[in-house]
Order: sequence, then structure tokens, then C-alpha cells
Amino acid sequence: MSDLDQPTPDDHTAAVVFRDGVPVSRHFDDPYYALNNGAAESAHVFIAGNDLPHRFYDGFQIAELGFGTGLNLLVTLMAWDQSGLEGRFDYTSFEAFPMTAADMTNALSHVAIPKILSQALIGAVAQGQTEFSLGPADVTIVLGDARATLPEWTGCADAWYLDGFAPARNPELWQEDLLREVAAHTTPGGSFATYTAAGVVRRALSEAGFDVKRQTGFGRKRHMTTGTLR
Repeated sequence: MSDLDQPTPDDHTAAVVFRDGVPVSRHFDDPYYALNNGAAESAHVFIAGNDLPHRFYDGFQIAELGFGTGLNLLVTLMAWDQSGLEGRFDYTSFEAFPMTAADMTNALSHVAIPKILSQALIGAVAQGQTEFSLGPADVTIVLGDARATLPEWTGCADAWYLDGFAPARNPELWQEDLLREVAAHTTPGGSFATYTAAGVVRRALSEAGFDVKRQTGFGRKRHMTTGTLR
């Protein structure tokens, strides 16, 4: 039996194996971040892809499909700090299979993130918190299938991080109905960024109401996708 065939410890908890220090989902047989530099990938795709930190303002709202290791949140905190901006931002993430604190500790030990940030996040996760403050960020992790939870969300994001696993392995987070909900929960002129350049995803986002652009991807990945709500 391979490590990907092992039973999951909990139907509602992420089942993770580590390969050369990189966390891989057993649910989807896909790594959580780039094999060579996860923090740089997050900054390239989600920070630069949403034209951040230039668009930050006090009260800025970010939403995310797939909290995973929490790496995108931590990279966003670093970008906010580097911007020198005063104030706070909201960070709402939709996650069906939350990672355990132990797995998160292992995963974040292999990326270039200040330990004080990763330890604060891990501490909140270890306590089972889904709503907490982390520096200037007011964080909400919405547990459950985003297809059910996003339509009930009352917020509206200035920027979306679409960070589900690969569309071929995790098609649930790339369905047309869900991407229409993403558009419906985006501020006028708001943006999204994602590492995938799959044609079916780009078409669905365009039909949902975004002006979609194919951009240069990170590392060996040739392309990624960004967009702005029309």
C-alpha cells in the first residue's frame, strides 16, 4: 500500500504526506506548494498577481479558496508589513480539509517565513480557532465545502486567491457555479489570481464576469491566470 492509499485520519481533516519536505495531499495527490520555493511562488502568484501591495488600503478584504498550510496568509502579512501601510485587513479562507497543527508545523518549517509569524498561526490552529487576529489581519477560516459555504458568505473581496489543488485532481473548486459565486462576492474592479492556466478555468472565470489574462507562471510553470471583475 502506497502512502497515498493509506486511509485518511479524519474525513474532515487534511491527510498529508511529506516528500522531500514538501507536503502532499493524500486526498488529491498534489503538493500544497512549489517544490523549490513555496513562499516565492505564493508571492509571485497571489501577491503580484493581484497587484499587491499597491492596492492595499485600511479595510482591504482578501478571500481564498483553499487555506492549506496558511502560507498565502503569512506571505500576505509580510507584504503588508513591507508596504508600511497602517490599519488592518480581512482575510477569509474557505477550507474543506483543514491541516492539523502538527502537519502545518512541518510544512511551514520548509519555507522562508519568519518563525514568529508561522508560530502564531500554528498556535491558533492548535487551539481550534477559526476566527482570530494575526498582526494586522483579521482571519476567518470557513470550514466545509466551498460550494455550500461561499453562497452563504456575506462578505465581498477586493482580491481572491484561487488556490485549490489542480483542476484535474480537485475539480470541485473550479466548477462554473462556484466561480460565479466568486464573482458575486467580489467588489467592483476586484481581482483574482491563480496558479492554473487551464482553459476550462479561464473560460469559466470569463463567463462569470472577469476580464481574464494569462500571465507568466512561477518557476517551471509557463503560465498562470489573473483577472479583474468587469
